[in-house]
Amino acid sequence: MWSPSYSVLPARGLRCAVVLALTAGLAATAPHARAATTTAVKPYMGWSSWSMQSSKYPGLNPDGDYSYLTEANVLKQTDALAARLKQYGYEYVNIDSGWWRDKSWKPEFDAYARQQADPVRFPHGMQAVADHIHAKGLKAGIYLPVGLEKEAYGDGKVPIWHGDGCTTADIVYGDLRTTNGWDSAYKLDFSRPCTQKYVDSQARSLADWGYDFLKLDGVGPGSFKSGDHYDNVADVAAWQKAIAATGRTVHLEISWSLDIGHAADWKKYSNGWRVDTDVECYCNTLVSWENSVDDRFDDTPGWTRHAGPGGWNDLDSLDVGNGAMDGLTQAERQTYATLWAVAKSPLYTGDDLTKLDDYGVRLLTNREVIAVDQGSAPPARPVTPSDPQQVWAAKNPDGGYTVALFNLADAPAAVTADWSSLGFTGEAGVRDLWNHENLGSYQNKITEALPAHGSRLFTVTPHGSALRTTGYEAESAGNTLSGNASVADCSACSGGKKVGNLYLGGRLRFDDVVVSKAGTYLVQVAYVSGDARAVNISADSGSAVRHKFPSTGDWGSVETVSVPVALKAGTNTVTFDSGSDYAPDIDRIDVPSSPRQ
Repeated sequence: MWSPSYSVLPARGLRCAVVLALTAGLAATAPHARAATTTAVKPYMGWSSWSMQSSKYPGLNPDGDYSYLTEANVLKQTDALAARLKQYGYEYVNIDSGWWRDKSWKPEFDAYARQQADPVRFPHGMQAVADHIHAKGLKAGIYLPVGLEKEAYGDGKVPIWHGDGCTTADIVYGDLRTTNGWDSAYKLDFSRPCTQKYVDSQARSLADWGYDFLKLDGVGPGSFKSGDHYDNVADVAAWQKAIAATGRTVHLEISWSLDIGHAADWKKYSNGWRVDTDVECYCNTLVSWENSVDDRFDDTPGWTRHAGPGGWNDLDSLDVGNGAMDGLTQAERQTYATLWAVAKSPLYTGDDLTKLDDYGVRLLTNREVIAVDQGSAPPARPVTPSDPQQVWAAKNPDGGYTVALFNLADAPAAVTADWSSLGFTGEAGVRDLWNHENLGSYQNKITEALPAHGSRLFTVTPHGSALRTTGYEAESAGNTLSGNASVADCSACSGGKKVGNLYLGGRLRFDDVVVSKAGTYLVQVAYVSGDARAVNISADSGSAVRHKFPSTGDWGSVETVSVPVALKAGTNTVTFDSGSDYAPDIDRIDVPSSPRQ
């Protein structure tokens, strides 16, 4: 979220052997190490207050910006969640920013610099609200910004609860450097023994009130800030330690737009991390497609490998239940929900649960789609380039696949999922999850005509045979490199090498790609790219097609996508040309034994 009193930023890396195609992007993701995981075994589900707080939709915030957050409104949404969505797995009621601030954003603190409920917004206090939530069989969530809020400093003289003489001057840096995404707080100095005691006191307060979830916001590196002042890894570690000391099980979620370079830290110390900016548009609806639902398709793939039991990639609120107030078409609402489910994001809606429309109810309560999000398969990632028409997939424990088709273009288009991109050929059974319908058997692929920003979601059960391919290493001496292109070491790559420095005209040409039949082949490309990058791909003297490859998350991890390439019978060249920009590094290509059917 963004807090209204803060300075708001804009929303916004030839082996001629026949091999079995093992699609690296579909391999089961090993869960990150976490001892005796009991929290966030699955992505959490629930409701959050921020989407309605932040919207200018008529009637939502009649007493000024962000005024929606009140005890009465939270209890109303709690009752609706219990009545309408609890049976489907939604259980958290999360109170976002502002619970300790009045309508002019003036804060309330106790005698120990800890946030206290604003008496107008929450006249019965935060414990009473948690008690009501628990009485409905639900879990209570609350919010804090990272750091010591400036207003709580009190000239450095405010005592720390159970702090053995510590004051606020003893927990921050002497130069009062600021931190978090809004510079609204002084940075905590964890080299000083008093500092952990302050975080312990905050955690104790939340635990005593009965909260089961904490969203710690403005955390860096991330939140559009970098540098030592905005490195809050120590804060997150301190919060994990403080929560454990309370003896209460509390889910720790960190926000927003976290730095993927610190993924190991987020996984070690928290149960979930936002991978992007706020999904809300801060306009007269809750969200909009362009700002910023569609951003997630580019920004999510690099994080995929990091999700697993104990901690999940958080794509933010799922606002698909309120029709006009959501600000989306029905096709966009389904696509939004589809991506959240296949990415295994937490499913927490920011809608008004008392006013869900029929279509929204169907989206939020589809048990087959919820099972994709909550099941034991890894998150899906793209198996085709990040072009306007995309296919995302994950391999399920039963040997089948979850497959999502997306048309991100502004006009209707057909999208095809080729079974070869999943690693097999022949027949497969297909089930439509949104419509609860078995579609029968499909040979080699399924093609669907989709509306603008539309999607479909299937399970695919293979009945054919494993795909046979011929592999060609990028670093082979038989290939031709030009421009800046060069061979580099890559421990995760096939053969331990890759071809990189494909920029400003750099080219990699595979010179001896042999096939027995002319046709279009779905060539699997293994690549490394720390961010999403495009490359021009051509065969022989044919026209090049530019494809954008999704991020692999860093410059040491390999993923695969499948691209169509027209080849003639016999020997071909296949060229990867950076053009005037920067292209991904290439590990190898695997060419199927027969063309696309």
